[in-house]
Amino acid sequence: MKVLMTGASGAMGQCSLKEIVKGNMNFELVLPILDTEKDKKAVKNYLDHPKIKMVYGDLTDKGFVQTIVKEIDLIVHIAAFVSPAADYYPEKAMQVNYGSMKNLVEAIYHWGQEKRTKLVSIGTVAETGDRMPGIHWGRVGDPIKPSIFDYYAVSKVAAERYLIESGLSYWASLRQTGIMGPAMASIDDAIMFHNCLDNVLEYVSDRDSGRLVAHLCQYVADSSLPDDFWNHVYNIGGGESCRVSTYEMYQVMYGGMGFTNLDHVINPKLYATRNFHGQYYLDSDKLENYLHFRQDSIQYFYDCLDKNVERTKPLIRFINKLPGGQKLMGSIIQRRFKKVARTQFGTLRFIEDKLDDKVEAYWGGWEKWQSLPTKLSQMTHFTNWSEIQLLDHGYDESKPKNQLSLDDVKSAAKFRGGACLSDRMIMGDWTTKLRFQCAFNHHFQASPKLVLEAGHFCPECESKSWNYGQRALKEPFFAQVWNPLHDKTELREYPKIVSEKNVR
Repeated sequence: MKVLMTGASGAMGQCSLKEIVKGNMNFELVLPILDTEKDKKAVKNYLDHPKIKMVYGDLTDKGFVQTIVKEIDLIVHIAAFVSPAADYYPEKAMQVNYGSMKNLVEAIYHWGQEKRTKLVSIGTVAETGDRMPGIHWGRVGDPIKPSIFDYYAVSKVAAERYLIESGLSYWASLRQTGIMGPAMASIDDAIMFHNCLDNVLEYVSDRDSGRLVAHLCQYVADSSLPDDFWNHVYNIGGGESCRVSTYEMYQVMYGGMGFTNLDHVINPKLYATRNFHGQYYLDSDKLENYLHFRQDSIQYFYDCLDKNVERTKPLIRFINKLPGGQKLMGSIIQRRFKKVARTQFGTLRFIEDKLDDKVEAYWGGWEKWQSLPTKLSQMTHFTNWSEIQLLDHGYDESKPKNQLSLDDVKSAAKFRGGACLSDRMIMGDWTTKLRFQCAFNHHFQASPKLVLEAGHFCPECESKSWNYGQRALKEPFFAQVWNPLHDKTELREYPKIVSEKNVR
């Protein structure tokens, strides 16, 4: 078997390579690598591996992609232009993330391999966006809702839609969560202030992500992966031991440095209160049951943090024990934080430059930001994390999949504020496209798989703007993830400066 794995020089790709070569490789591995010194250096230790072949080129180059896809049995598409870099270069994010997906699918068809080549894409939790407390439990099929200004998420939504509707006989989309490891432990970008203090994520380690990919390749090669794995969307999550709120994480992080009062370190006014992404998963065990990759807990991340500060941690702990020490160390940390928060996409810059659209998106307006306390101890934190509010998907999910009817689809479309305009459908057919109309009178075609299982709906609404307040007024399905976190008066429409339509 021949496997093509993209993104080998990135964080998840590197961990995947390490896990793949640990095992008894029963397949050949082709790695497309950008022809740069940085990318070549990342994979140099594998140049002489007898079952690994390097090919140098760019996945946005249609001709290059065609040459490397020929005779490939499995494609594991990890490569992506991710956040926070995508915040700075949204056009490139769309070109890479959507464009590479389009090139891979077209190359499969070019060689007539659409019935046998399997394509697995790594998506993102950011596709479903902000799921703050009380709607913090989620599953595949919940509304697609990339956070405002998150062009990485927008590009991955477009790529996933293209994959699901590609017509390939074998595909899967795995929505990756926050990856904990050395890279996350050393992040130094304003995006860390977008992650709300009461936000939650069910993280997964970089090592477990690598095991996931290694097992996927191995199981496909030895034909032990069940056929019912294919043609579905999954959430990647580390399970219960990897669920944590941002505030709980900071308590452990700074507590380990000797801080007993986090008021010295964290100013709530620097942190957004919404418009990030994250959730606890109700369905991440599905993927674990197929690929058996979980070994790490959130403790692995704390260990990575300790290693990152191992030289300075004893000194910090010593100073924090002295009278006034915590205040001194806190002032040093806060000074550094403010510097980062004043950069291009920093929350403090949004405030100081009086950027109304950003203030509304990340806090709900000036009054809500002004009402935030300056001391963490003055905040009341959400604690009822175990309470589950299951979102309604608009049709009878208890029915066997093979009994899906046109009435089910019409019910789901109505719940989404629109209508299914088709007058016939083969019972149990999830893949044939039907005709739909959205609440804003856009007409489009989509499969029940895309709409009912994956949570997508109107492509025109998705590509044009973030018009979430207006959608919530007309779409009961979408209102479930908007109304609990926003006022009904929040009707601002945020135009998008790039969409998949810009990719040629």
